[in-house]
Amino acid sequence: MNESLPDAMARRSTQIILAFAAAEVLLHLFTNAFGGYGYFRDELYYIACSRHLAAGYVDQPPLASFILFTSIKLFGDSIFTLRLLPAIASGITVCLAGLITRKLSGGTFAVVLACLSVAIAPEFLGTTGIYSMNAFDWVFWSLGAYVVMLIVESDRRDIPTDRLWILLGIILGFGLLNKIDLLWFGFGLFVGLLLTPHRRMLRTRWPYVSGAIAFLLFSPYIIWNITHGFATLEFIHNAATLKYSSQNPVTFILGTVNNMNILSLPVWVAGIYFLFFQRDGKNFRLVGYIFLVSFLVLILNWHSKPEYIAPAFPILFAAGGVMFEQIASHRGFGWTKFAMPALVALFGLVSLPFALPVLPVQTFIKYSQALGITPSTPEAHRLVELPQFYADMFGWENMAATVSKVYLSLTPEEREKTVVFAQNYGEAGAIDFFRGKYPLPRVICGHNNYWYWGPGDTTDTTIIVIGGNKEDNLKSCNSAEQAAVIRSQYAMPYENNLPVFICRGLKRPIAEIWKSVKIFI
Repeated sequence: MNESLPDAMARRSTQIILAFAAAEVLLHLFTNAFGGYGYFRDELYYIACSRHLAAGYVDQPPLASFILFTSIKLFGDSIFTLRLLPAIASGITVCLAGLITRKLSGGTFAVVLACLSVAIAPEFLGTTGIYSMNAFDWVFWSLGAYVVMLIVESDRRDIPTDRLWILLGIILGFGLLNKIDLLWFGFGLFVGLLLTPHRRMLRTRWPYVSGAIAFLLFSPYIIWNITHGFATLEFIHNAATLKYSSQNPVTFILGTVNNMNILSLPVWVAGIYFLFFQRDGKNFRLVGYIFLVSFLVLILNWHSKPEYIAPAFPILFAAGGVMFEQIASHRGFGWTKFAMPALVALFGLVSLPFALPVLPVQTFIKYSQALGITPSTPEAHRLVELPQFYADMFGWENMAATVSKVYLSLTPEEREKTVVFAQNYGEAGAIDFFRGKYPLPRVICGHNNYWYWGPGDTTDTTIIVIGGNKEDNLKSCNSAEQAAVIRSQYAMPYENNLPVFICRGLKRPIAEIWKSVKIFI
């Protein structure tokens, strides 16, 4: 029996979705195996957090650390294995983008354009190219949007939605345990329900059951914050007013356009139009409100980084793919079937070396200079040859090796009462991580959750201090001598040419000093 046309189209689109997802995963695996530069600053911190499992951390909920703990136990902590799960998450996200497109009645061309737009977006490639909660955030947003669409579809057909609402609550609950930006998803969903005919579902108990499930799953992090003086709120406030003070709605919008691939702008704009103004799309405008409300929340926040809205874009790329498929079906617009994927792919390939470390570092620098692109960062730091994203992959092992030499210069008796003090969690994470390779004492630090892990044994009389200056060290210690300088060519400038001091004899109790070194940012 010949295969029916709808079945053949469904099979074809499934093959396309799986091909894009596989290509995405393989690209990451290849990069991780043969490139990768080095451990990223935040990866070292995540590893440290996975060694101190808790219900929460100053700057993140606990799920990503628990996942990493399991991953390291199963696969180890090499760069390749560390980034394996983010690579898989990238493939899952691409799959979900294709499924959302099909749910919007998109055909082969729509699926191709949507999957391509997601797969090659610089922000997507970058955030799924390293281990962080951001890699899994894409999955939770896309999966949540897909389930919302199933709820909408079932509601229109008068099919019970109770199980779908329970599933959505579980997704949002675990999503919040990964990253709190799913709060915007939930708020957008609530606003969307109010502003669409689906508001009748608010007269049932299931949206509230869903919310209660999400809250219950998220509650360990809420309780952790209550018992830790709402440390996360302090962190968010400091980050917005200090670290990201240079960010504003203009940088947010321009950065979003650039990070999502500037030539895919017509695709996601078409997606907004499709969800709010096209007859077929308006059936699912509830997911459009999730994006729109989240976008407005971040604009009103004023100091939001462009990456904050990025996980909501698979929804728009899917809708935009369907919109362009409809446009291409009109006489005189058939050329868009070739032009739009080609344009999206062109810019994606040109920007690929800025999202994934696929080029040797010197080749990348020459490539960047040839394009006239200067290094950038949202954190107002000075840069030299590399953007912060790449500079933060250099210098960590060299730092640990240098500190190890200073440590070994001490007498065996003094080493027993020595600790390293680091200025930030990247430095502390490096010392912690490379203790397995180099002789190093334990490390203490006042940055984010390292501050809560405390100074430990108060009988330590010698402190190896990374960075700072002699004058500041003498405020707390009786003596301070510079013993080395950490030099790393491609590292962030503030991590290069760092002095290393040997400080002896605390002038004040360590508990008193510890109160003054707290940095939540």
